[in-house]
Amino acid sequence: MKRFLAAAFLSLGLLGAAHAATDPVLTRQVNAFVDEWHDDAANARLAYFDKIAADGVYIGTDRTELWKRDEFKAWAKKPFERKSAWSFKATRRNVYSTPDGALIWFDELLDTPNMGPCMASGVIRKTAKGFEIVHYQLSMAVPNEVAGQVTKLIAGQK
Repeated sequence: MKRFLAAAFLSLGLLGAAHAATDPVLTRQVNAFVDEWHDDAANARLAYFDKIAADGVYIGTDRTELWKRDEFKAWAKKPFERKSAWSFKATRRNVYSTPDGALIWFDELLDTPNMGPCMASGVIRKTAKGFEIVHYQLSMAVPNEVAGQVTKLIAGQK
């Protein structure tokens, strides 16, 4: 998996500048897919996990939160037993792809009721069955003005 991600990011780096303006149709499809994925979590629908590739990785905000899909699903069992697991609403998203649209990456700014503004990035693979999330990384958007305070708080947790 590490080799795949390294190769994917190398490819992204080489192709990113030339293909930053993704086909508008593909962009709309990706936006609908990711928005539906976030809505699945907001409504605690297990379809959320079906949108993550079997070999997919989810990285949460805590340094211990690095899961493969099935580990993530096991961890999230309790939140998904509620009416809503968590709620992420994209306020901005940029979508990019390889020339053939088979590999897509995106970044997004999220509004979350529990964590405030967050940022995330993801990699999506286009298959014969549709899209699947291969990699997703969530982070809390810490304003530069308070970064020093946050750094001190984190250092105190070790």
